[in-house]
Amino acid sequence: MATEYGQGYGFDGGPGFAGGDERRHRLPAALRAPVEGRTWRELGHVLIGLPVSILLFTYAVTMVSLGAGLLVTFLGVPVLAAALAGCRGFGALERMRARALLGLEVADPEPLRMRKPGAMAWMGAVLKSGASWRALLYSVLHLPWAVFSFVVAVNVWALGWGLLTYPLWFWVFPMYAGQDGIQLYGDETHRVYLDNPFEITVTALVGLLFTMATPWIVRALTMVDRLLVHGLLGPSRLASRVVELESDRGVVVDTAAADLRRIERDLHDGAQARLVALAMDLGLAKEKLQEDPEAAVRMVDEAHGEVKTALQELRDLARGIHPAVLTDRGLDAALSAVASRCTVPVRVEVDLAERPAPAIEGIAYFTVSELLQNISKHARATWAGVEVWRTENRLMLQVVDNGVGGAEVSQGSGLAGLAERLDAVDGILVVDSPAGGPTRVTAELPWRGAHVR
Repeated sequence: MATEYGQGYGFDGGPGFAGGDERRHRLPAALRAPVEGRTWRELGHVLIGLPVSILLFTYAVTMVSLGAGLLVTFLGVPVLAAALAGCRGFGALERMRARALLGLEVADPEPLRMRKPGAMAWMGAVLKSGASWRALLYSVLHLPWAVFSFVVAVNVWALGWGLLTYPLWFWVFPMYAGQDGIQLYGDETHRVYLDNPFEITVTALVGLLFTMATPWIVRALTMVDRLLVHGLLGPSRLASRVVELESDRGVVVDTAAADLRRIERDLHDGAQARLVALAMDLGLAKEKLQEDPEAAVRMVDEAHGEVKTALQELRDLARGIHPAVLTDRGLDAALSAVASRCTVPVRVEVDLAERPAPAIEGIAYFTVSELLQNISKHARATWAGVEVWRTENRLMLQVVDNGVGGAEVSQGSGLAGLAERLDAVDGILVVDSPAGGPTRVTAELPWRGAHVR
């Protein structure tokens, strides 16, 4: 599938796009941060985190201690399983809190795997689940961090806003406290108060600095919360890898099915239709052979031309599936053949000391072929270049053209299909195509040597 170059630039300048962002962000980030919604949500996360952590810690320590103490009897196992299940439930609430206040999207951990229904199977699954023990670890570790972040955030926030607004409330000291202002220094004989206009102004400026720094301090504190939630309450690396492989397998199956449908359609609409017409023409020629030999000869000549056309279509179809030149001579010759059919001059450089595995070689060939077809149809370029090389355990492909640019990996486009094919084998597709060009598409595939061919 091809995608049009020069469309979908992503900066059409429509109403409320660039202009709206410019109006919304006229103030520098340092001045916006103290009053931004994100800052207040993160501060709320820190403030709520302390009581929540106390509840989590109390529940976890109490239930686990009770379960461990009762392990000498059968009651310890269900109590311990209930403790871990409760920690998993609290973990789900913590993921929701992080999603609402921190904007952190963390997938649910791997579900419990029970071989058969029943209470005993459930308890065994809970106790064997790594997600359960990670949730317990989170419940224990989060309390000391929550205490630290709460104390730091509250003190810095209160100090900053208190000093910043000091010009508005310093009058309470002489009126109600019997002193001239905030006492900066004092001993038995001497005291220093912040009471004159200059000192009040300096105090407010110091408060402004603290107020401007508070959002970034709170943000740094919440980064640790993000790491804890992501690392302990999300799926493990193994579970994430399994999900990724399942998704990639689905992409591979869908791609193979689409390729089979394309081949079937091409055979049905192309070579098969021509062969049917050829059989009919030969039947008519056979009937006319006795009564009109000259007409029969003309019909046989036409049938001969149809045979050549059908053979060419079958060759093109076979070349699209897996060209013989790729199997026999490798990527260099196969890509050179593809480049020769491009509508613009293409420079091909293949720097490989050995050939990759056939599957990787085929995907590389298909990727370059699709990109060159895009250049021929949509790029309006005058030249293009293809480079292939190996970097450690990765096979690198790069296709460059000087066309109109504007290509992007959008949903439903040919580049999106290529990206899915590459992702299915742990590959990457990167598109750099500013408006006006040039376009540079880089593909990265895992390297596997051709051990058996």
